[in-house]
Amino acid sequence: MLLTLDLNDPRPLHEQVSGTIRRAIADGSYAPGDRLPPARDLADALGINANTVLRALRELRDEGLLEFRRGRGVSVLSRPDARVVLEEAARELLAEADRYGYGPEEVIHIIRELS
Repeated sequence: MLLTLDLNDPRPLHEQVSGTIRRAIADGSYAPGDRLPPARDLADALGINANTVLRALRELRDEGLLEFRRGRGVSVLSRPDARVVLEEAARELLAEADRYGYGPEEVIHIIRELS
């Protein structure tokens, strides 16, 4: 799994990590039953603290997407609800639009032009 973080993104790092993992599960990169790399490995690859990754993983566990098993690591339980994934993407889009000075109505107009 290729995880990337946007250091210009105002969201906390753990939210970026959980969003990236959530999307990887939603798009099929990880299927139910698959094991994720250890938190330390993910943290090293991203250049962040392992506690930040663990916080993101706990958030996904609380959503019912991941399962923690002592000695067996973290595995995927289920795919996220498509609406949840779309809401996350919409929040990211609105945050990005805000950085460029666009409001929600302008974003809606742009989306309508694309469809």
